[in-house]
Formats: sequence, structure tokens, C-alpha cells
Amino acid sequence: MNTPVASEETRRRIADLAADSGIGTVHLLGWRDLDDAEAGGSEIHAHNIASIWTQAGLAVTMRTSSSAGRPARATRDGYAVSRRGNRYTVFPRSAAAELTGRLGPCDGLVEIWNGMPFLSPLWRRGPRMIWLHHIHGPMWAMSQPGPIAAAGVALEERIAPRLYRRQHVVTLSSSSQAELIEHGFDPGLVEVIPPGVDPGFTPGGERSSTPLAVAVGRLVPVKDFPRLVAAFAKVHAAVPGARLEIVGEGYERPTIEAAIARAGAGEFVRLRGRTSDAELLDLYRSAWVVTSASIREGWGMTITEAGSCGTPAVVTDIAGHADAVVDGSSGLLAVDEQALVDGLVRVLGDVAERDRLGAGALRRAATLTWEHAALANFEVLATDAAERKGGRARSSRGAALVSTT
Repeated sequence: MNTPVASEETRRRIADLAADSGIGTVHLLGWRDLDDAEAGGSEIHAHNIASIWTQAGLAVTMRTSSSAGRPARATRDGYAVSRRGNRYTVFPRSAAAELTGRLGPCDGLVEIWNGMPFLSPLWRRGPRMIWLHHIHGPMWAMSQPGPIAAAGVALEERIAPRLYRRQHVVTLSSSSQAELIEHGFDPGLVEVIPPGVDPGFTPGGERSSTPLAVAVGRLVPVKDFPRLVAAFAKVHAAVPGARLEIVGEGYERPTIEAAIARAGAGEFVRLRGRTSDAELLDLYRSAWVVTSASIREGWGMTITEAGSCGTPAVVTDIAGHADAVVDGSSGLLAVDEQALVDGLVRVLGDVAERDRLGAGALRRAATLTWEHAALANFEVLATDAAERKGGRARSSRGAALVSTT
């Protein structure tokens, strides 16, 4: 959708914090950027915040891995993008680029920890913060061979939390915050800042004339689309005419196609692939419900996008989803596959319930803005800068940010 445009007041407040903290240039280190073929919610999050920071006068550079068909250097909505290295070498190469100054001056660093950390506490001494949307846990075994998966889990869950114990960490939801604390992160340094919702997602158009569920996400194991297909075959048997549209692309498409064939669901489950922004908006508006069988999420951005269109959700009860959805008010959380089936049947089969949850989804989504996310995240970075200086900085939330010793 469209890049969010910050109000003059938000731009001023970020600019004031930047002046007080001495942070004029910011580098973001990420695994992928928004133009990558496998980009998802994490990349949308980084792009929207970087764009608003740029609107406030900050010089922002995002360092990521190379992307097929994309140039090594680019500019997007005011911030610079530097793409070097593959999915593995991006980590040491990014650290080397920072240490040698090849990316230019850096007053504040944002490390986007997406499974594998950049280990910035080992080599960065200046102001920094971490974006860690969730612990990846079983995702390692889904995408990597056994020994690599075991090493990844050990690094993420046992080794790295000790290394980052004095570092400010931002996550998207209270349920993810609880997960991080359980794995050893300092409760006093893990802050929850929910993502925003693109203002382009609004109610409109007409609902489908037949029961329609929509699921949006990359076709990768963690989204568990085969389980969703199996569940929806049961939904279709209970709700005549019910259809499921799956939006997204990824390397697990053959596995999902096999699951559709196995369930005999070819006539009512469709893999749409990638869609345009306008097509996605139309789908959200026409759907009766948005659904997900995902195993891990930092938030579940598609839930609140659909909610902004007045479309309720029936999704798995996992960290992230449990915050994006207000259970029983904006949607339903399902503890297992049968509960997912029951919830979908309930919402698709009861217009009064669907309307009630749709109104709640609108209320929930209205509380989430990218302006708030961008400002709150910069406050955390400014706090870290103040603590390192041993001084104080103003907070636009109205509280003093006090240094620690």
C-alpha cells in the first residue's frame, strides 16, 4: 500500500528527539528489504518506520542482502538501501561495513533480528536498539537441516539473550514480550510497540455473495497453509459454498498444491499468488473473514489490515495473533485445528456474529498508526543514546529518559 505520511506534529517531535539525542543518521541492518521477493511483514514494518524517520529529517540507510534483479544501491521514499552479500554473508559483511565506515556515519543503529542476529553488541559501541518480533523456535527446523537448525535454536534462545542482556529490545506484542522474557531477555529493556495499519485499508465495496475466507502470507512452512487447507475442507462441508483464497507466493507452493489435491479442495481453495495492492484491498473488503493457521508470528499484520476493512479474523492462538486479535471482540483465537474449523463455521454461518466481530475489528485497527510506531521506536533509540551519554533526554511521551550506570 502507500507509504505513510507523518503529520507535521509527529515530524517535529521526532526532529526534536533527534536534536536532543544527537542522532541525525540511522542505519538499519536487516536480512531483506521491501523489494525482496520474500519480503513480508517485517520488511513492511522497517520500510514504514524508515520512511517516517526520513520525513522528520533523519538520514536513513538500510543494509540488507542482495536481491535478484535489484541494484546494489537504491533510494526508496527518501532513505538509502544497500544490498550486499547473500542470505548468510550479509551478517559479517554488514558488521564489516559498519566498522570500516563504508556505509557512512552512523549516529544510531537498528538491528533487525530475524532468526539470526547481527551480534551488534560485540562490535557496536554507539547508540543502538534491536527489533525482535518473536522467537523463531520451530521455524529453524522447518527451513534448515538438523545441525544448522539446532545451532540456530541454541544461538537464538540460549547464547544471544545473554549477549543482549543490556540492550533495548522492541517487539510488537505483549505475548511476544512474554516469550522473550521467558528466554532470558531483561524485562526492563523489552518494550512493546505495535505496528501501524496503512490508512489505505478502509471499509468499502460489497461483500462476496458467497462465504469467502482470505488468508494472506508467504508460502513458507511457518504459515502452515497445508493445515489451513485441511481445516477448510471441513469448513466447506459444514458451510455450503464456502471458499478460501490464499494470497502470497513462496517455495512451499508445491506442498500446498498437494495438500489441496489431497483434501479434494481444488474447487473451493484457490492459490492466488501475488496480488496488486488494489486487488488485496478488494479481497479484504469482499471477504467474510480473514484466517491464518500460522505457527509463529510477531504480530499478524494481515489481521489488522483486514480489520481496517471491517473484516474479522479467525486465527491460531499464538504469540502475536493474541494481541492483533481481541478474542471474542474483533475475532476468534483457535487453540487447535478443530477450534479453527469451529470458529470459521461460526463466523461464516452467522451474519449477526460476523457483523459484531467486524465492528470490533474496525475499533481494534483504529488504535494502530505508523506515526505512533515511528515516534515510539525513535524514543527508544534516543533513550539508549541518553543512557550512553550519562545524561538525560526529553521524551515526547512526557517522561524524562534517565540514564543508567
